[in-house]
Amino acid sequence: MRDFAQLIKNLDSTNSTNRKVALLSTYFREAEDPDKLWTIALLSHRRPKRPVNTTRLREWASAIASIPLWLFEESYHIVGDLAETIALVIPQEKSSNKKSLHQRMQDLVALRGKPEREQRSYLETAWLEFDHYERFAFTKLLTGGFRIGISQKLMTRALAKATGQEEDVLAYQLMGGWTPATTTFEKLIYSGQEAAEKSKPYPFYLAYPLEDPPEELGDPKAWFAEYKWDGIRAQLVCRDQQVFVWSRGEELVTDKFPELEQLAASIPDGTVIDGELLVRKGKEIGSFNDLQKRLGRKTVSKKLLTENPVFIKAYDLLEWKGQDIRDRSMEERRSQLEHLFPLHHQDSERLELSPLLPFKTWKEVSEYRAHAREEQSEGLMLKRRSAPYGVGRKKGDWWKWKVDPLTIDAVLTYAMRGHGRRTNLFTDYTFALWHEGELTTFAKAYSGLSDAEFREVDRFVKKNTTDRFGPVRQVKPELVFEIAFEGIAPSSRHKSGVAVRFPRMLRWRKDKKPEEANTLDDLKAFL
Repeated sequence: MRDFAQLIKNLDSTNSTNRKVALLSTYFREAEDPDKLWTIALLSHRRPKRPVNTTRLREWASAIASIPLWLFEESYHIVGDLAETIALVIPQEKSSNKKSLHQRMQDLVALRGKPEREQRSYLETAWLEFDHYERFAFTKLLTGGFRIGISQKLMTRALAKATGQEEDVLAYQLMGGWTPATTTFEKLIYSGQEAAEKSKPYPFYLAYPLEDPPEELGDPKAWFAEYKWDGIRAQLVCRDQQVFVWSRGEELVTDKFPELEQLAASIPDGTVIDGELLVRKGKEIGSFNDLQKRLGRKTVSKKLLTENPVFIKAYDLLEWKGQDIRDRSMEERRSQLEHLFPLHHQDSERLELSPLLPFKTWKEVSEYRAHAREEQSEGLMLKRRSAPYGVGRKKGDWWKWKVDPLTIDAVLTYAMRGHGRRTNLFTDYTFALWHEGELTTFAKAYSGLSDAEFREVDRFVKKNTTDRFGPVRQVKPELVFEIAFEGIAPSSRHKSGVAVRFPRMLRWRKDKKPEEANTLDDLKAFL
């Protein structure tokens, strides 16, 4: 446990990706196999169910610290993180812990369902055996994930460096519903070379944002134009009569979208398609909000499959009959992709060809962009006809020309402290719009202001707090901000009845009074 806590501390102290990879790879070389297995599970969101609720944790921690619960709660509101608060208020600072990470995790798994008296006794003993950071890391295992900037892709990269395995092989191995109770480190890491090889995708080719007028690209005859679909970039790999789906983050997500596995019966072996993963709503494309309902699910219910079925909009062909064709021109690859589609007409609900837009002038392209949202699109993709399929993000051949964001003026109503260097400032805000004479919340945002503006809003929050709800402060509704967002969709989960995508603060409207902010009806007019 001591080594795991030190790893978390070191990871949290750096923003360098290379440094994080080095720290993780060292840990994966030196730790015991059961600890390594649990670390992989915890960093890939396989934390077991919480054995004790946070109300009990707060009560028991305040009792050990010999402080009244109200004082603990006040401290929690200031610190903003329950695990950090518990680590600070319990006075023991010298470690006497001798248990490893996997032993502690086995204890926590066994703790679930035990009588409250046994749970309290175990946690009080454990807290007093830890030093400050061990206690913080241990309590995080109880309360939630670590916000230390470790993606599964980064962890896979570190594992590859530590074990000598290929990243693609490890990504394949880490997919699925395994737990530390169902496998071992040896089996998880080293038993899938052959199976992983046939699922291997190609590196994704990425587009640059187009900031200059399209006329700067030259003759429009040299370019393809198509819609930029608002989903998840994916590669569909079909080999040995099996289908594998990879996200742009180089994660194997086949098990999250089981309906796509049926494509194996109709797509020829040795085919790799680049496209966009989308949700279908009747005959229309669903919103990104619909797609989010399919993400991060450990199990996919029949209801979810029925209400939010996914499909792929195909726009490029990277492998055909087992041959890598990325060095061929976009025009050749596109032609071959179009010839593929009659082969799978029975699967048109799961795989569609992304249409090319006919045009002769850049003015026509601009008109397509102006109406892109009507097609459930983020804008346009412009691709040079003669370009091969590259690796990574390169300027010149692929451009994304997104539509301008939607904007609305809203009133700041709630605030929370930020994270990292903003821990001591209120920088996470909730915004509201007018509806029937009252303010109704509709979005949260925490980016878009300068450091000086954040400090100014922080001073306002501290002077104008009207109520507190845990770490959240309600403030006088006096500040107006222009909120930008990329899309909007109906949502039964939000009080406003809508969900906006990628909200951020475009500017502080100091020229506007709160009563001049927009209404909820103004927002719904964007639907």
